[in-house]
Amino acid sequence: MEHNFYLSLLLLFVSSISLSLFFLFYKHRSPFTTRPNLPPGTIGYPMIGETLEFLSTGWKGHPEKFILDRMIKYSSELFKTSLLGEPTIVFCGASCNKFLFTNENKLVQSWWPDNVNKVFPTSLQTSSKEESKKMRKLLPQFLKPEALQRYVSVMDTIAQRHFAYFWENKTEVTVYPLAKRYTFLLACRLFMSIDDESHVAKFAEPFHLLAGGIISFPIDFPGTPFNKAIKAANFIRKELLGIIRQRKVDLAEGKASPTQDILSHMLLTCNEDGQYMNELDIADKILGLLIGGHDTASAACTFIVKYLAELPHIYDMVYQEQMEIANSKSAGELLNWNDINKMKYSWNVACEVMRLAPPLQGGFREVMNDFIFNGYSIPKGWKLYWSACYTHKNQEYFPEPEKFDPTRFEGNGPTPYTFVPFGGGPRMCPGKEYARLEILVFMHNLVKRFKWEKLIPDEKIVVNPLPTPAKNLPIRLLPHKA
Repeated sequence: MEHNFYLSLLLLFVSSISLSLFFLFYKHRSPFTTRPNLPPGTIGYPMIGETLEFLSTGWKGHPEKFILDRMIKYSSELFKTSLLGEPTIVFCGASCNKFLFTNENKLVQSWWPDNVNKVFPTSLQTSSKEESKKMRKLLPQFLKPEALQRYVSVMDTIAQRHFAYFWENKTEVTVYPLAKRYTFLLACRLFMSIDDESHVAKFAEPFHLLAGGIISFPIDFPGTPFNKAIKAANFIRKELLGIIRQRKVDLAEGKASPTQDILSHMLLTCNEDGQYMNELDIADKILGLLIGGHDTASAACTFIVKYLAELPHIYDMVYQEQMEIANSKSAGELLNWNDINKMKYSWNVACEVMRLAPPLQGGFREVMNDFIFNGYSIPKGWKLYWSACYTHKNQEYFPEPEKFDPTRFEGNGPTPYTFVPFGGGPRMCPGKEYARLEILVFMHNLVKRFKWEKLIPDEKIVVNPLPTPAKNLPIRLLPHKA
């Protein structure tokens, strides 16, 4: 209800402003949007472009429809539009994905809407693009497979505790909030060595508000989702600053290890000029990591539960694989890296889930210099959008695209650049392997304890901006008989 109320206010506000300024802008439109030989398409309404249509297809659960309708209309793999106040060209399909991913930092570079910079104020000192580059230099030693091997037993310990507290001895649970709790606790433990449930719980609601508002309309009025996101970020940042200052003391007194987590690494790493990051800078980077480290994975875990409830034959095969691993362990023995590598079918199932409901719907790039693609002019400064959801449901790449079929990922798997839940190229998500671990550990601990059934058989799916079941997927748990 609140969402609809603010959306109505927003529509009234935008409509009044647009009507008032329409003639002023329409007769003096920048040649920026009227250059010759642009891809087909329309810029839409003044100021708001086609943003509402783009978002509304996601709210209705079919984000690919915005793209598919225009591809059919213009008979083209790319078309122009206007999204989030920016002239934009949408790139569709594997060849477009390949072009964008392989030309990262050559012809295109990453881009985020201005509201991201407003939520992360330290990025205003440089830019969100520069901050991203810094992060990618810091992360590899913690997120590469060799480093992650030592985290498997920690993840399993946290997962066992999570399921004991929040799932076992329950008749019904609501999956999405619990999946978020699990992935967020993992992120807090592995990034900052915090595993106190009460400490982590303080962040839960602020993170919910932050995730819901960071990619919303950037209207900073009291009560709007964007305003709530800024307030939530400020609260979390204050808490993080306290943790950072205590870690400095612990490092100085030898109570913390320089290599125990990403937080210690950030505090002890200097740049080429010998300068260390300041506390606010570190807080913003940890904040970004916590968002990226749990939000998309929690959506993937939720949809795994959804599809396993709907497809008992798929569940049975996952259960068989996971129980073979469970039965090979001695009492109290935790999962290890070799166990994870045995979960091949389970990972194929997770990949098929992410094909049908990609947590990352797509991404934006900015054109660094004019170039020609497929015969069309692509101007410097324009924004480009690539879509995972459209590519994943293209029958050219995935026959019977609506059919759930984990065998698509056997052998060499899908053709390159057709399955892109983690992006691709230099900007492929650095946490891909981390996500694989937390998802598989979740699946293992879930299926060895329960079967389940959905309480709302035809529950609607919404995308805003992540895909989620409209009622957060309530299920009835059916524990396995002893």
